[in-house]
Amino acid sequence: MAEVDQGSAFPGEAASPAIDSLNATDSNGTDSTNATVAKFVSTPEGTALAYGSLVLMALLPIFFGALRSVNCAKGKNSSDMPETITSRDAARFPIIASCTLFGLYLFFKIFSEEYINMLLSMYFFVLGILALSHTISPFVNRLFPENFPNKQYQLLFTQGSGENKEEIVNYEFDTKDLLCLCFSSVVGVWYILKKHWIANNLFGLAFALNGVELLHLNNVSTGCILLGGLFVYDVFWVFGTNVMVTVAKSFEAPIKLVFPQDILEKGLAANNFAMLGLGDIVIPGIFIALLLRFDVSLNKNSRTYFYTGFLAYIFGLGLTIFVMHTFKHAQPALLYLVPACTGLPFFVALVKGELTEMFRYEETPPESKEDKETEKKEN
Repeated sequence: MAEVDQGSAFPGEAASPAIDSLNATDSNGTDSTNATVAKFVSTPEGTALAYGSLVLMALLPIFFGALRSVNCAKGKNSSDMPETITSRDAARFPIIASCTLFGLYLFFKIFSEEYINMLLSMYFFVLGILALSHTISPFVNRLFPENFPNKQYQLLFTQGSGENKEEIVNYEFDTKDLLCLCFSSVVGVWYILKKHWIANNLFGLAFALNGVELLHLNNVSTGCILLGGLFVYDVFWVFGTNVMVTVAKSFEAPIKLVFPQDILEKGLAANNFAMLGLGDIVIPGIFIALLLRFDVSLNKNSRTYFYTGFLAYIFGLGLTIFVMHTFKHAQPALLYLVPACTGLPFFVALVKGELTEMFRYEETPPESKEDKETEKKEN
């Protein structure tokens, strides 16, 4: 998480190949990272409002993404199916993230930043529209009455013919989905043209919620491997090299949440931003979502581990801010979030005598519609 003024740049942590290592640049050219930075240029009230808003925005995708992760396997499209992360994936993730980061570093050293960011802007424009549409779809469905003329559509691309026919794309949607897509497209055009911080946050919240909802750890051990690996990755790239800060200065994308510290003075035109990288939300978030699904599997009508992990996240984020203000130095948030989000739930499980059961909990990837159809044909 980073508090920066215009023109400042600091290193930070990253989350996934799409988000990873990419501490971004805001609409006014302000470099942002997942690290927390101490530099105070606003009023105490403005700083408190900015940090409070960022913490609240960070909690929303974790809370709702975790709740939606319980039922996301029931989606009507394969794109709604969760992606299961295994222990092998988790072990390779920091290596892939490091290669991605260093590759971007070389790209920005060799090629023009303008053209690279133009390509990245278009990529995140499309990705953001789809993510935001998927995010708001359940809320839009509740707004319309039951007698709303909701027509069904299907987008189908196949390859071959007869018995050799193979589905390439099979996407089902309805009128409500089209309305969500239209709204998301308006936000996308707004972001591309203005790079406004509100549009940035709408896309950032959508990316974070989708990540927490659709990225599933298959067990607690995998979560420990992933969080532990990214803990080392974060500390190394923040304190060991200047690679991350160089990428941060060059990269433009909605991969962070921002809130202006001077909003009380300048309103929506404010431009001195406090920032929180999406990696500080998604990585702990998918582990907290796993704790919720473990709670559900216990069939005790209790959400003890979910709320414990949720409170631990708040504590870890608060500790990051506290250390930043105390030492006046950049702090990678995972340095504090990982021990908090794993240690406190493990301690509670140990006290309740459920630690072994927690580590034995295993999730299997749900069958997609294509897998089921293939199985039917084989039978």
